[in-house]
Amino acid sequence: MILIADGGSTKVDWIALDDDKNELFKVRTGGLNPAVVPVEVLRERILAAEEFSTNLNTVSKIFFYGAGCGTEKATAILKELFEELFSNAAVVIGEDTLAAVYASSGTEPAIVCILGTGSNSSYFDGETITSNSVSLGYIVMDEASGNYFGKRLLRNYFYKVMPDYIAREFEKAYNLEPDHIKYNLYRQPNPNTYLADFASFMFQFKEDPYVLALMEDGFDAFFRSRVLPYGKDKSTPIYFIGSIAHYFSDILEKVAAKHELSITGVIQRPIGNLIEYHKKHLID
Repeated sequence: MILIADGGSTKVDWIALDDDKNELFKVRTGGLNPAVVPVEVLRERILAAEEFSTNLNTVSKIFFYGAGCGTEKATAILKELFEELFSNAAVVIGEDTLAAVYASSGTEPAIVCILGTGSNSSYFDGETITSNSVSLGYIVMDEASGNYFGKRLLRNYFYKVMPDYIAREFEKAYNLEPDHIKYNLYRQPNPNTYLADFASFMFQFKEDPYVLALMEDGFDAFFRSRVLPYGKDKSTPIYFIGSIAHYFSDILEKVAAKHELSITGVIQRPIGNLIEYHKKHLID
């Protein structure tokens, strides 16, 4: 059995293939970001999937691409855990940007961006992936990500700059008691995913001027920090991965045009394209 995974901080989409590259099953687990999730929680989230717990010894290969896998230390944590649980498997760990490249441009040069719980970008020249900056995560960076917009919404609500009619709906949707928020931010694991949950609120107001301005400002910050530094013009394809890019693609196009660039494609869930790439190029 071969496992292929596209992993974010909030969730991981897995597909299992047999030796003839036929699909056996799909499963979704909780996020497996080794940079922010303790090892014991990583283990629990993997074993919570019955498809895994009953097939630990039958897996021969694992291709895992995930958020937080951009440093040697974080990658080693996840690799050691997979090798412990799936004792017969050869394990390949890659950053989520690598999966994004495989799922979008494939073998062609492109700028590939991720807008999920976190955000990132890379430039692929057809052979090598480079980034204009190391990612320091949700506190320092992650422009235009779910947790970025979640923080903006919370700040705007408590600073009373959110329109009243939206603030009232925000109050209905979430527990906004300050002690509850601070407990989740500072005492619970995965504060980045907690913040990103607030961003989903924007989808029901996606035509509202307040939300449109918020999104445009965030996308502009992302382009300035994570796209323009590559120094490419509109002849270079640009792909975006993730639900935020998918649901607000029209604003993304507007911001790209502002910088004399254009979006080649937006992919909400890359796992299907990722599987096809592996079948063609990476699985013997």
